[in-house]
Amino acid sequence: MKAMDHSTHHASWTMAVKATLHCLTGCAIGEILGMAIGTALLWGNVPTMVLAIALAFVFGYSLTLFAVVRAGLSPKAAVKVALAADTVSIAVMELVDNTIIALTPGAMDAQLSDGLFWSALLGGFAVAFVITTPVNKWMIARGRGHAVAHTHH
Repeated sequence: MKAMDHSTHHASWTMAVKATLHCLTGCAIGEILGMAIGTALLWGNVPTMVLAIALAFVFGYSLTLFAVVRAGLSPKAAVKVALAADTVSIAVMELVDNTIIALTPGAMDAQLSDGLFWSALLGGFAVAFVITTPVNKWMIARGRGHAVAHTHH
């Protein structure tokens, strides 16, 4: 078991914020795309959310995959790193964000042109960021999560 270096405590929060912003970027791209596709195709709430969550994971993992492949990892090794680095962060982000959207009155029935659609989505991302950052900090301090990918950057 590794001893924790307390001199990097501040850097750990910085890494956690960066990891969470990285996760948020992938989640936002995938989720907005999924919500837009589902809404435009007049899908129901459940299939739209399933698509949005699936695309959030795809884009979240893709950002890490591209970075670690560019750093020299094989695609197979990069997939393992992305899964280890991002799964918990994306899962927490999506759970919180989608819970906020589902609990916001009228948000599930809002259209892309409605302010409620965007405010619920962006508000959900903001709350998810606040909740996911300490989760990422906890994981990084234990050599997990984004710390796995950071060794390959």
